[in-house]
Amino acid sequence: LRGRWAPKPSAGPHKLRECMPLIVMLRERLKYALTYREVKMIVMQRLIKVDGKVRSDMFFPAGFMDVVQIEKTKENFRLLYNTKGRFTLHKIVKEEASYKLCRVKKVMRGPKGIPYAITHDGRTLRYPDPDVKPNDTVRLDTESGKILDYVKFEPGNVVMISGGNNIGRVGVITHREKHPGSFEIVHIKDAVGHSFNTRLENVFVIGKGNKPWISLPKGNG
Repeated sequence: LRGRWAPKPSAGPHKLRECMPLIVMLRERLKYALTYREVKMIVMQRLIKVDGKVRSDMFFPAGFMDVVQIEKTKENFRLLYNTKGRFTLHKIVKEEASYKLCRVKKVMRGPKGIPYAITHDGRTLRYPDPDVKPNDTVRLDTESGKILDYVKFEPGNVVMISGGNNIGRVGVITHREKHPGSFEIVHIKDAVGHSFNTRLENVFVIGKGNKPWISLPKGNG
């Protein structure tokens, strides 16, 4: 049995195929550690925060839009996709590290008729604004877990593609084709004027109009 073995992420808020375990982030991406043991030392000293919570599991799955904070180096990163569809650790300022965007997967009613929204990273947010519908994006305060603001899924808003062949591209929604019972297709036009289309579930609204609420990695999709 030789060869390099990929670390398997633990079960957590992001899917296995759509996440990056902390060990990969620290060892391969940020190069803060050379070996498995060193990563373990770093995480066990409670130095790494994901979305404002200390994570001491080095296989913790950090995924799209997560904020990773390393207080010791005063660094904050947001996990985004670059235009090649790979995860990038995009450096952000302290102010931006206090919130993240979450895509609403579904809105339901819980016990006693309490409405709640479920996001792409497995959070349940109680009492969302009644206008928030699936596919919209909410801006969430990572400290308190409260919704600060939301943006609807509608033509004219800027989106990032979080899956499929166009992953990592950023553009503005031009049109949505409805196909009840099958995959709905969204047409998007990027900054250079190229248009492309993708399935609805791959589209992640990141801002109102053409102003994104988060800073984008270089190349701006």
